[in-house]
Amino acid sequence: MKILCVVGARPNFMKIAPLCEEMKKYKEIKPVLVHTGQHYDFALSQVFFQDLKIPKPDYNLNIGSGTHGEQVGRGIIEVEKIIIKEKPELVLVVGDANACLVGALSAAKLHIPVAHVEAGLRSFDMRMPEEINRLLTDHISGLLFVTEPSAIKNLLKEGISKNKIFYVGNVMIDTLKSSKFKVQSSKICEKLGLKPKEYAVLTLHRPENVDDKKNLREIISTLNELQKKIKIIYPCHPRTKKQMERFALLAQIKKMKNLILTQPIGYLEMLNLIENARFILTDSGGIQEESTFLKIPCLTLRENTERPITCEIGTNIVCGTKKQRIIKEADRILAGKAKTGRIPKYWDGKTSRRIIKILRNYGRKK
Repeated sequence: MKILCVVGARPNFMKIAPLCEEMKKYKEIKPVLVHTGQHYDFALSQVFFQDLKIPKPDYNLNIGSGTHGEQVGRGIIEVEKIIIKEKPELVLVVGDANACLVGALSAAKLHIPVAHVEAGLRSFDMRMPEEINRLLTDHISGLLFVTEPSAIKNLLKEGISKNKIFYVGNVMIDTLKSSKFKVQSSKICEKLGLKPKEYAVLTLHRPENVDDKKNLREIISTLNELQKKIKIIYPCHPRTKKQMERFALLAQIKKMKNLILTQPIGYLEMLNLIENARFILTDSGGIQEESTFLKIPCLTLRENTERPITCEIGTNIVCGTKKQRIIKEADRILAGKAKTGRIPKYWDGKTSRRIIKILRNYGRKK
């Protein structure tokens, strides 16, 4: 059974790693790894392949940056060629980046079955490019692997047959658990002069935050207040830095004495920072999940989340981008009143095992 796996962005790499590892156990499965190259520099791509021991891609399309239309358009042209050449029995896509939609659309047009890992998540915010990717991918996939109960409800409500839906858990947690020893041996805190629980970690990259000058200015003003109360570590995404320069806001960030601005950092170092932080400020979906598993308080700088379980039973609070609310929630954490959470069902490090078992049965039936 030849399975074409399509990835392209940093979050995809954490999700494909345990699946590639599990596939290696079975002689009847032949994975073919395609990297679209949406994230292409060392900090956002190569370091993840090194840290997570992901096999070297069989194909690297080097698509690079560009508009969503450019990335998706070029991706479909190239992935279609690979599918025609390789003739896979199945195309596997993960998450919600453009590479996910590219793989799913290319396969569906050529009548190749699609499996979507992390299906059914919904923010109900169509301004998010990822929401469009999620919806379209799910509706052209034949196997939908979900991380939480809300995803099952969403898919059923959208008319997708329950026979296509499999509640398997979260592959991100497989990667996190298998990396635990390496994460704990990281020296990133020492390198940055940090003491455990005496700093907060910030990530910021969503278009609704970094492409909107008003929102970005409000967030930066909030950070200025927060850094007077606790040190903030900010590994800055290249695109976010570009937008801060465009809006003449980068100088304000650099003036903050208690905010450490760094280049993007690798997966293992980032997890070490998260695990030792007092709390997290983020607009990332994956970090909401990682912080819930690690039981670290998380303040999500968005008006919604496609991962509601992280709020319902985890450590996450959706704060929006208004200064007053963010400061209020941060003060509660600093006062020792942080939200405590528990780990969701099937977030146990065995999700990739469950997925590959289902795919093997699917292959036998074919």
